[in-house]
Amino acid sequence: MIYNFRIVSDEVDNFKREIKIDADATFLDLHSAICDAVNYDKNQLCSFFLCDDNWEKGKEICLEDMDTDSAEDVWLMEDEIISDHIEDEGQRLIFVFDYMTDRAFFMEMKELTTSRNLKEPICTCSMGNPPKQLIDFEEFERQLNKVQADTSIDDLGDIGEEWEGEEGYNEDEFDPDSYSELEFN
Repeated sequence: MIYNFRIVSDEVDNFKREIKIDADATFLDLHSAICDAVNYDKNQLCSFFLCDDNWEKGKEICLEDMDTDSAEDVWLMEDEIISDHIEDEGQRLIFVFDYMTDRAFFMEMKELTTSRNLKEPICTCSMGNPPKQLIDFEEFERQLNKVQADTSIDDLGDIGEEWEGEEGYNEDEFDPDSYSELEFN
């Protein structure tokens, strides 16, 4: 079987990669194929996270065992076969490539081809430039502070004049049945 994974980034709008890989390959093989497709250093700490349909992280598959004393099992890329964890089209994963800033690619298994195998993974689609693999932590903090400053309470305008506060609120005037569900979605 061959799995076709689509890879996108929330940092770069026009970035996309598609990688075809044999279902019996390891997550380390997938890691190497991704790094080759985006010219990243393969020795940086990274992990795959299996996700649900809402991109909530589940099981983590690590590049290296961090020697944690936790009771949780450690799943290593070199030991884990992709088909043991990915079974259906639409399965989602997050590939965290920068641990310091939790930057990641979002992946989805788009297509499953049966009755065929691949010796080596291949990148079948390459659009746009990937984000930098690592960014300077101080630069990251500056960007984060700038975003926080740009969305400060001062930018919300003078809402105090429009809000009447508790004195102007009359519970009898609120009719929850007058609002349809669509207005809340």
